[in-house]
Amino acid sequence: MSSQGPPAAAAAAQRNATVHGLRSPDTVVTIPPPLPAAELSKGKEKTPFDYSQRAQWLRAAVLGANDGLVSVSSLMLGVGAVNQAARAMVVSGLAGLVAGACSMAIGEFVSVYSQLDIELAQREREKKAFGREADDGAEKLPNPLQAAGASALAFAVGAVLPLLAGGFIGPHWVRIGVVAAVSSLALAGFGVAGALLGGSPVARSTVRVLVGGWAAMIVTFGVLRLFSLAFKTSVVG
Repeated sequence: MSSQGPPAAAAAAQRNATVHGLRSPDTVVTIPPPLPAAELSKGKEKTPFDYSQRAQWLRAAVLGANDGLVSVSSLMLGVGAVNQAARAMVVSGLAGLVAGACSMAIGEFVSVYSQLDIELAQREREKKAFGREADDGAEKLPNPLQAAGASALAFAVGAVLPLLAGGFIGPHWVRIGVVAAVSSLALAGFGVAGALLGGSPVARSTVRVLVGGWAAMIVTFGVLRLFSLAFKTSVVG
């Protein structure tokens, strides 16, 4: 015979009904209405974009274009500080474009190939340890040739801008000013593009790129100008 009285039995029955999802007739259960489709789609749209997926190629593109622009414009301004001939500035800029593009391509090829060797060695160790291939396929491995071509192309795109700006202007100081102005506009454009693609603050990125480019151009022009004045090596014509 059970030792529980009627109140205890009723409480136990109520707990049992609650556990099994049952409710007594006098219990009111409020079920919230389902969210409309618009609210569900709105929640999906608010999912933040992962900008880190763009980090690798964005870094290579911005670095290559910025390096080409700053290197060639600084080289042209430096030569213009000691030589007033337009041909000298154009030839020096063209030489900087070819040499810089080759240097960027070779450097990127060697760097990415080293990364590829490390990842292949890691996969080989995992294969020996676990007796199976890695789950992620070969398409995720870095491509040295693709990286080298992209770096060379980005460098050439940046380097050709000061060449086109200063190659067809006769007066010496006007040519110097145009090269500096076009390079500054291009630097600002690269800063804005990199910020928009990377999701970073536009003003901060633009100022950083501009200040770095100006510093390189001013230092190169100033040092060679002082060298020209000190040793009287200025060439006209």
